[in-house]
Amino acid sequence: MLFMNTVAASSPAPLPLDIGIGGMTCASCVARVEKALKKVPGVQDATVNLATESARIVVAPGEQMEARLRRAVRDAGYEPRAADAAVLAEDASPWAGFAPVAFGLALSAPLVLPMIGDLFGMHWMLPPWMQFALATPVQFILGAHFYKAGWHALKAFTGNMDLLVSIGTTAGWALSMWLWLTAEPGAMVHLYFEGSALVITLVMLGKWLEVRAKRQTTSAIRALHALRPDVAHLIGLDGEVDVPVAEVLVGDRLVVKPGERFPVDGVLLEGQTQVDESMLTGEPLPVEKRASEHPDQGAAIDPAAALTGGSINGEGRIVMQVRAVGSETVLSRIIRLVEDAQAAKAPIQRMVDQVSAVFVPVVLVIALVTLLSWWLTGHPFEQALIYAVAVLVIACPCALGLATPVAIMAGTGVAAQHGILIKDAQALELAHKVDVVAFDKTGTLTVGRPKLTALRVAPGITEDEVLKTAASLQSGSEHPLARAVVSRAQEQGLSFEAPDNVRAVPGRGSEGEVGVRSFLIGSLRWMDELKVDTRPMAVEAAALQAQGATVSAMAERTTQGLTLRALLAFGDEPKPGAKEALAALRVRGIKTVMISGDNQGAAEAMAHRLGLRPEEGEVMAEVLPGDKAAKVMALKEGGHTVAMVGDGVNDAPALAAADVGMAMGNGTDVAMHAAGITLMRGDPRLVAAALEISDRTVAKIRQNLFWAFAYNVAGIPLAALGFLNPVVAGAAMAMSSVSVMSNALLLKRWKPGKD
Repeated sequence: MLFMNTVAASSPAPLPLDIGIGGMTCASCVARVEKALKKVPGVQDATVNLATESARIVVAPGEQMEARLRRAVRDAGYEPRAADAAVLAEDASPWAGFAPVAFGLALSAPLVLPMIGDLFGMHWMLPPWMQFALATPVQFILGAHFYKAGWHALKAFTGNMDLLVSIGTTAGWALSMWLWLTAEPGAMVHLYFEGSALVITLVMLGKWLEVRAKRQTTSAIRALHALRPDVAHLIGLDGEVDVPVAEVLVGDRLVVKPGERFPVDGVLLEGQTQVDESMLTGEPLPVEKRASEHPDQGAAIDPAAALTGGSINGEGRIVMQVRAVGSETVLSRIIRLVEDAQAAKAPIQRMVDQVSAVFVPVVLVIALVTLLSWWLTGHPFEQALIYAVAVLVIACPCALGLATPVAIMAGTGVAAQHGILIKDAQALELAHKVDVVAFDKTGTLTVGRPKLTALRVAPGITEDEVLKTAASLQSGSEHPLARAVVSRAQEQGLSFEAPDNVRAVPGRGSEGEVGVRSFLIGSLRWMDELKVDTRPMAVEAAALQAQGATVSAMAERTTQGLTLRALLAFGDEPKPGAKEALAALRVRGIKTVMISGDNQGAAEAMAHRLGLRPEEGEVMAEVLPGDKAAKVMALKEGGHTVAMVGDGVNDAPALAAADVGMAMGNGTDVAMHAAGITLMRGDPRLVAAALEISDRTVAKIRQNLFWAFAYNVAGIPLAALGFLNPVVAGAAMAMSSVSVMSNALLLKRWKPGKD
């Protein structure tokens, strides 16, 4: 058993692979490709997206796995491509790919003219041989791909749009040939060549319009890729030289001239400038940047010196040091998040896939029943066949397959342009149901840079002595309160030594040795747990808490036990826009809750400044970092759909536990990985905007699905009852896909706060 567990633990983790797929036309194609991919040994999951023409496959690592997956795609009758081929395809002209459609229209137009003439009492009838000569190239040359894809579907015992079109139009063309060849010499018979040719041309026109609209839905990713410069100005041994960005290494020094985009992520070494970071945050105002005082790789980056690849340098010529390149840059991670969201399959799409799996076989049965019903009730066979063809043509499930993914692509794309990165489609679909938003306090609703506002010391010890000791003990910590202590000591010009044997106690504080003495700094609750006598300074502690301060205590470990030495009071400021953000959520009917590790008094004092109502349960105080997730779960168990907003490492479990996790973009990578949505500006007002774009996107999905189903629900009976001919059915089918795409593209006009 031990051996088996060891093998399991050491087995390599599954890998995600992306493959582009050409030739898919409808939801049935998606189902067939997914089925083919899942049959490949080692594949754990496969999700195919019609709108992006790509597949996301989770596989166990193995030799030639990608080659096997590509072979499976080809064997299923489709063309394997590069993963981003559809997204990054150059659209040099809005008319790209229109030539076959134009050829079809040119050949079909003379066939349609007699139909138009009949409306005006003119009887123009082309000779049968001319109708044959015009329709046959459309049927078998322009329509060849319908036959190819339909044949692959038949071999796989499934159906798709191509099968319906090829069967329907071939039946119309064959009927025309039979009527022509069996007619009496010199007789003028009505042929149906124009119906078959026009249906193929209209379907091609609809697919061309669909592809053209699809390029607009992927414009967000193309725009992000376009932000990457090709060349960087490297400071080398021989001075400044231009090198491809792909050759830049971490630690290199680069020159960035006024108006240029930063090629990679880094830190400002020399100069001063303003940077347009709108590509990152959606905020149009430039940000002031100054040189870093700690440029070495080990130091934390000063936000005022941090530079992000893709953002635009202002008026200053600066020198930067490279901190991240390639896939590790912020821009690459943003592109990856947007691509992942657009490639993902929303939960509602799975219901559509189940419908699509049985849709085409059912349509074939309906068409057969239509043919037999009309024929066996005494109507001419040709009339019965035409009605059956109309059923086949109008029932193509193109719009059904596009309804959800195009809306998700448009929604996530426009959200990214405004600083809202939606990592997965499930978060996007769930966000519109949120009725409770829980906020972490520090760094999310407050600035997150607390200051030491008061120091109360016990008798027999000076403030400077306490401050030096506290700064020494906290000098190695990145906690905001620790940085506030160190900052105050540096401002007062106090020097302090490095501590020994420092130990952090999560959610409580830290302890260590300064010189030969041992100290602890932490929350009053920790002091109570350790049985420290805080009564001598209890009144002062209560007064500081009543003013909204976060109060910590410093105790010394002596031969008599732990002795209280001082109280440290910290104050933070509400983040700009936090109060307005909470008010905007309240207007939407959403309950807001602040979760804080502060004592009740300090938490409630900050809550009042933010416009929260502690008396209505909108404040959860004295919550340890490890208990935040439990508080979120408790809200969910109360029947609420909960969004959690946080920024720190200790928020990650709560972000993962929530129905929708939202991470502040100025927070930690751990928080952003745990969250389904990242707010790149770190602005709480984007929370309401994220819920708003979710509302809009889900509404578009529902509208699209309604229209996609409505076309078929209304169109199939009309065609079966003889109210639609194949030409009208073909036009309706083409318009169903175009209307779904156009409706989704309306999301591109969305702006935060527009509602």
